[in-house]
Amino acid sequence: MNEILGHRAKMGVIIPTVNTVTEPEFNAMKPPGVTVHFTRMPIHFHPEEDDYRGLMDDLQIRLDEFNLFGANIVAYNCTVGSMACPPDMLINKLENSTGAAGVATAGSVVLALKTLGAEKISMATPYPDAVNEHEKEFLAGHGIDVLKMAGMEFGMPEPERGRMFARVPPDQAFDHALSVDHPNAQALFLSCANFHTAGIVQRLEDKIGKPVVTSNISTFWAALRKAGITDPIEGYGTLLREH
Repeated sequence: MNEILGHRAKMGVIIPTVNTVTEPEFNAMKPPGVTVHFTRMPIHFHPEEDDYRGLMDDLQIRLDEFNLFGANIVAYNCTVGSMACPPDMLINKLENSTGAAGVATAGSVVLALKTLGAEKISMATPYPDAVNEHEKEFLAGHGIDVLKMAGMEFGMPEPERGRMFARVPPDQAFDHALSVDHPNAQALFLSCANFHTAGIVQRLEDKIGKPVVTSNISTFWAALRKAGITDPIEGYGTLLREH
């Protein structure tokens, strides 16, 4: 082989500071000729409080890094953070600052579920109830009804709580996901980019007989497809394999 690394695409990904899951999952899923490059920034939980200025300034620092190495796909990979900002504002910032195709997790999840024809879903997360309610409301605003959901309560503040998300063993996440399966749900969504779940998706689909998507799978899929890369990727469920 004499191919240059990243000859098909170089993906720049912004992840939360505490996230230790997205990097290994994206690198496990990437097709040949695609490289993935990461930077970190704090989550802006309430960016509207300063009219989004702090979020936009923080994003610009990271997007300038992506410009230096020539990323042609950029992703803001944080479920809660991307739901806290108007989708058009966020994507416009990513794309206008880099000239690259841009995606964010919240919009990617909505697109993934609609691509799968799922208007009624179940949702499992590592979040407390208040965050789950916010996500349910966000999804309802995009025509997706959450029929059953469950989170986890770690009883600690950030950033310790965020670090705990990544420490949930896959088998525990699998059982947690099964606990929310609803007979009328058309898909199951595992929310949180720092939740180690990509590797259990195919096993879950085989068990419940319906599509399963995660925050990371949805973001990675949307980024590749927006960049024109349509390779079927095996082992991570229906979305990456068939769409």
